[in-house]
Amino acid sequence: MPNIKSAIKRVNINKSKALKNVMRKSALKTSVKKCKAAIASGVDTDKVFSSTVSAIDKAAAKKLIHKNTASRKKSRLAKAMNKAAQAGG
Repeated sequence: MPNIKSAIKRVNINKSKALKNVMRKSALKTSVKKCKAAIASGVDTDKVFSSTVSAIDKAAAKKLIHKNTASRKKSRLAKAMNKAAQAGG
């Protein structure tokens, strides 16, 4: 544990930011899982897909995930959605 007051404050700030990042990342993963489930079931896919893509974009903008990771996730979801649409209709 640091002895300097500003260093102690910095440790506390880092802990709280790390916790918030964990929560945000968890919410993002949940959103992606819900999107995959919606694509598999074929129910309300457009709405869920657009909200998931928005969440991915926001996470990349806040540097929670890398921009290439965000692009890859969006691409894979779109590919799965298109494949489901081809099979369904």
